Amino acid sequence: MTMTVILALLKPLAALNTLFLRLGRTFAWVAMGLMVLIIILQVFFRYIVGSALAWPDEGARFLMLWMTALIAPSAYRWGGFVSIEMVKDLLPARIGAFLGLCLLAVSLTVLVYGFQLGLNHVKSGWLFNSSSLKLPLEFLGLGLVRIKLAWMYMSLPVGLLLMCLVNVELCLKACAHIIDPEADLPDDRDRMIVAVE
Repeated sequence: MTMTVILALLKPLAALNTLFLRLGRTFAWVAMGLMVLIIILQVFFRYIVGSALAWPDEGARFLMLWMTALIAPSAYRWGGFVSIEMVKDLLPARIGAFLGLCLLAVSLTVLVYGFQLGLNHVKSGWLFNSSSLKLPLEFLGLGLVRIKLAWMYMSLPVGLLLMCLVNVELCLKACAHIIDPEADLPDDRDRMIVAVE
């Protein structure tokens, strides 16, 4: 009965996470490509033309924050963060799964607290404009519109929210492994595709 409830929660959450993280990775790669182009553009203007542009440094930083926020949840789901698995692997499967669940619960607490701090930081970002990033909206009659820093700061709560969703999925998997260490659980096929490439 308990395993049925866990699987009923786990399957849609795993599918939702797969969708969100796939979109996040796509946007992260686009952000990475744009960041490289912006940096090359700045190098060209600074060293070839001799007149550096004002916006590329802040633009690249903006893209880097969003790239990190959107790729970190996939790394978390795939076990890409630094962790010490030695103790967990030495224990019997159920006890190891319980230890993993305890660590995930601590991580979830930190992630939720970070999410709350991130939301507060975003609120302050609506008060300040970027020093150099402006949207050219002359064709709409708005002229140059300065970008609010909140759009940059928003990367933190978005990334942490996605990591919270991943954490809940991992907690459900740990609970399932405590009940049945051999349980057949939904896996992320995207991880296998990336590993093969």
